[in-house]
Amino acid sequence: MTTRTIAEAAGRPPLAERLAKNQDGILEQIAAEYGVSTLDVVRALQANHRMVLPANAFEAIMTSLTGWGEVLFIVHTADIVLECEGAIPAGTFGRGYFNLHGDSPIGGHIKAANCAHIAFVSRPFMGRASRSIQFFNVGGEAMFKVFVRRDEKRDLIADQVALFDDLQSRWAATLAEHQPTSHRE
Repeated sequence: MTTRTIAEAAGRPPLAERLAKNQDGILEQIAAEYGVSTLDVVRALQANHRMVLPANAFEAIMTSLTGWGEVLFIVHTADIVLECEGAIPAGTFGRGYFNLHGDSPIGGHIKAANCAHIAFVSRPFMGRASRSIQFFNVGGEAMFKVFVRRDEKRDLIADQVALFDDLQSRWAATLAEHQPTSHRE
């Protein structure tokens, strides 16, 4: 069965149509409903809600995140949604991992070589604005996600929104520089 047929058989509109009407929802749940990867769902979001980068941006993005202060770090699997608030510590490559060092509840060893894509995602979630940077493996599933935190009123922290928007803009400019240009005769 094709993805479209799976969705249609379940009485669902095609994925792009569903997301054009409503960008909200748990990405992994939407992916399961449509029989696609989480990255496929992100790519189906409207262009103003996502920007997908190649994995070679991994180290630069992780380094940028060290200056954001406390963020929400999420690992979402079929069995658990683990949320941890803390600062992203500096990391270094060694023994096949990107090793996070520092005094933060966020720490460990990331198999960066498994990262195939990184997505900036800015969309509604549970009816509220959200911004995240999501790191995807070769299977199109999220390795982990870094979210802009919320304040006591549940609004996004403005300083982190500015950092997110600035980082996304810089990477958009980098992507634009490397896009082939058409030549007119």
